[in-house]
Amino acid sequence: MVSTTNRAYGGQSADARRQQRRARLLDAATDAMARNEWRGVTVEKLCTAANLNKRYFYESFTDLDVLSAAVVDDIAEGVRSVTVAAADAAADEPLEVQALASVAAAVRTLVDDPRRARILLGGVAASPELHAHRTTVMHRLTEVLIDHGRTVHGVELEKDPLAKVAPAFIVGGTADAILEFVDGGVDLSLDEFIAQLATLWLITGNGAAQVARTRIPPV
Repeated sequence: MVSTTNRAYGGQSADARRQQRRARLLDAATDAMARNEWRGVTVEKLCTAANLNKRYFYESFTDLDVLSAAVVDDIAEGVRSVTVAAADAAADEPLEVQALASVAAAVRTLVDDPRRARILLGGVAASPELHAHRTTVMHRLTEVLIDHGRTVHGVELEKDPLAKVAPAFIVGGTADAILEFVDGGVDLSLDEFIAQLATLWLITGNGAAQVARTRIPPV
């Protein structure tokens, strides 16, 4: 690890400068991953793209795998945080409003920078380690949806086999739809697209809950 001075320079602290350099490397890596060029990336190429000396790479990352995982983590955390915040803000609203708020937050975060959608939802041709890490991250996002479903639909759905399938079904279908939209394959405005996705979330969630309730053994 390269040690750097902790003194302020140009009015910025050493930590602030390190964070800026890290952000530039993340952005350069995001570009390469979104263009599906990650397999040909080297530390030197990324530093050139970020306009940084090669030594600065190692103050934030030990290798390219760590950097690519950080890109996926940053995107996923952004999606998770805005979705949870939107759901919390709409918690006292009707279910339709909650669904629309959550879907809108997640979709806009990804669509505003299509690179995020392509990396998180589409995957990139990279190492098996990165593929496994992305899969784990998507499972965590699915767990967020499961937790929200439990609060909305009650424990009867949690105990039903549909609970093991519906969240992954919704997340997977939503991912494919967002990628199709980003690639220009959906002839709708962004607002219309979000509204239709929210409707599909409601149909799936409510339908699964309704079926689960019919399966509850009589007392």
